[in-house]
Amino acid sequence: MRAYAAATATTASWETVRGAASGEHGAPPAKATTIAYTEALIALGVLDPIEPWLPGLNHLKTAGQARKHHLVDPALAARLLRRSKRQLLTGDDGAYRPADGTLLGNLFESLVALTVRNAAVVADARVSHYRDNQGRHEIDFIVAGEGGVLAIESKLGTELRSGDVRHLLWLRDQLGDELIDAVVVNTGPTAYRRADGIGVVPLALLGP
Repeated sequence: MRAYAAATATTASWETVRGAASGEHGAPPAKATTIAYTEALIALGVLDPIEPWLPGLNHLKTAGQARKHHLVDPALAARLLRRSKRQLLTGDDGAYRPADGTLLGNLFESLVALTVRNAAVVADARVSHYRDNQGRHEIDFIVAGEGGVLAIESKLGTELRSGDVRHLLWLRDQLGDELIDAVVVNTGPTAYRRADGIGVVPLALLGP
């Protein structure tokens, strides 16, 4: 569970997670053992991965097929990793390479996942994520229902740069009218609509 917690909000491979679960002797658990534990934890709802979005459209045919790892609650991941408030806020977590982002950012994405999934259940919609095989485009959450597709990115912070919405703008070009809306969920104080049409919504406004 600690290895999965370290992989929160990433598409780390199964072998990478298994390798991170090495014990004090440096040997990872057997594959059969790992599979059995993983299936049991998913069945219990402790591990709650987000499946990849596979739309079946020709222009999106390079979609990846890796799950994105999440535990049922990001607080559980933080507890398993034994990270203090100071470590989370300063980025001094010691568990991530710079390319992976900060652990707090990944936990924030996991909290957004929890919130979006709860709302999706009410709307009878399915939550997935998108990442192409080359890693050129990725969307944190794709909420798909009968009415179309809602694309959501999570960003820890209050200020947005043009690069923060480029994947949403790309997806809008690909889907056209099938895209209901494209939104960035952040930690800002107010909700607003950018000049390019992308919505910005504080996570605090998505709660019950």
